[in-house]
Amino acid sequence: MRLLASPALGLALAAGFTTAPASAATWSTCDQWGNTSMNGYTLYNNIWGGGAGTQCFWANSGTDWGVWANHPDTGGIKSYPNATKAVNKPIGSMSSLTSSYNVSVPSAGAYNTSYDIWDTDHDYEIMLWVNQYGPVGPIGSHQGDVSLGGHTWKVYKGDNGANQVFSFLRTSNSSAGTVNILPILKWIKDTKGWMGNETIGDVQFGYEITSSSGGLDFRTDSLTVSAS
Repeated sequence: MRLLASPALGLALAAGFTTAPASAATWSTCDQWGNTSMNGYTLYNNIWGGGAGTQCFWANSGTDWGVWANHPDTGGIKSYPNATKAVNKPIGSMSSLTSSYNVSVPSAGAYNTSYDIWDTDHDYEIMLWVNQYGPVGPIGSHQGDVSLGGHTWKVYKGDNGANQVFSFLRTSNSSAGTVNILPILKWIKDTKGWMGNETIGDVQFGYEITSSSGGLDFRTDSLTVSAS
């Protein structure tokens, strides 16, 4: 179901844009499921959790965008605004899958900045947390630490009732960097045997927000996702 922006959401949008780029954004929405495609990326406002507040998404391109979110200080994920790049390649057929990011995130609220990587059947979800703040945590149990793709991660394995979830939490927060994603997928597949030669469908990058009371800004200053 699509929900249309109410007058209150319109006011929230105006408030959120006070810290957005000086020039008007190319696209914006306060719709719960608002989305658009820009230069090879699909942008989603994606307010999916229970008890959510207001959230507005602006974008100048698929790689220059941000959100203003005002979600209450309660438990449970409220939203995952993100940019999605379609890959649609089996792990074994790829020679590279990399991404670079540069973000500006608040020192308040509760959230993580993460990649969310899916196979085409949605049997497996691979999350890469590059930073986090506040009382948030992954699904499953700690499997140890590993250095892969240019970073060191704490690895968790669990099940959300619909699919297997493998979460990699960077051992220190990062606001900018490059992740070599393919070695991580091969480690899950070949070293651990947790999945087979899955076809990777979407690589998403965004902010999994639990709370942002009073209104907080999350900004993606640059992003690239490339596969071959």
